[in-house]
Amino acid sequence: MSDRSRPAMTEDDRPMKRAMWRGLRRRCPNCGEGLMFNGYLKVADECPACRETLSHHRADDGPAYLTILVVGHLMAPLIHVAFTRFRPDPLVLATAFTIGCVALSLYLLPRMKGLVVNIQWSRRMHGFGDAA
Repeated sequence: MSDRSRPAMTEDDRPMKRAMWRGLRRRCPNCGEGLMFNGYLKVADECPACRETLSHHRADDGPAYLTILVVGHLMAPLIHVAFTRFRPDPLVLATAFTIGCVALSLYLLPRMKGLVVNIQWSRRMHGFGDAA
């Protein structure tokens, strides 16, 4: 389908902020009700609530990069403050921050994937805008 034959996109057709918020909640970008994932990171082929097709997504490595970016920017200042103020034993510091980084990464990764997939849906990327 050429760019000329595509219907004109209206500003409120698929609002990005709403889609991003729903992605962070791991919900369908269209209705916000159905769960977006079948498992931890497996995106469902379609929304169980509204039947919106979600199989077009191409998240690839984007969620992992975003997760690393957020975790790194949160933990780096914290490790500096913990080391300079409290002076814990290096093994205690390493253990605590390893557990913190892994836990935060596991929490954020599916949310970042939902965010990336919902941005793609909102911007009609990778087949999300094609007529059925």
